[in-house]
Amino acid sequence: MKDDQVTTSPASRRCRIRARVTEFAYPPVHDGVVIGVKAPLGLESFRRAISLLVAAPFEHIHVEDDVVGDILVRSAVLRRIDQGRLLSFVLRQVKPLMTGEEILHLDLQAEVELEDDGA
Repeated sequence: MKDDQVTTSPASRRCRIRARVTEFAYPPVHDGVVIGVKAPLGLESFRRAISLLVAAPFEHIHVEDDVVGDILVRSAVLRRIDQGRLLSFVLRQVKPLMTGEEILHLDLQAEVELEDDGA
């Protein structure tokens, strides 16, 4: 080897893999889902999947919107939250967080205060 030649070592390569592994949550949908207008899994397909995986009945709320297409919500939730109020909440609070291609899971906590005068 001549003194004016520079030797180079082969390029070093590093590969790192990180993963978070968690148990599959069952049921996969607890309170509801918001389905985007361009979601790859449409309303009927999602309804069938839920009916196979979850025993609780779900209600469908159709939405006329440029981002949100449909909402599927557990029937028991609608006994505590008015459908119009839920729809308004989703459009104001959830819609800005999503695109039309997404399906977002809803875990709702509705608190209802009851008072009885005993009469």
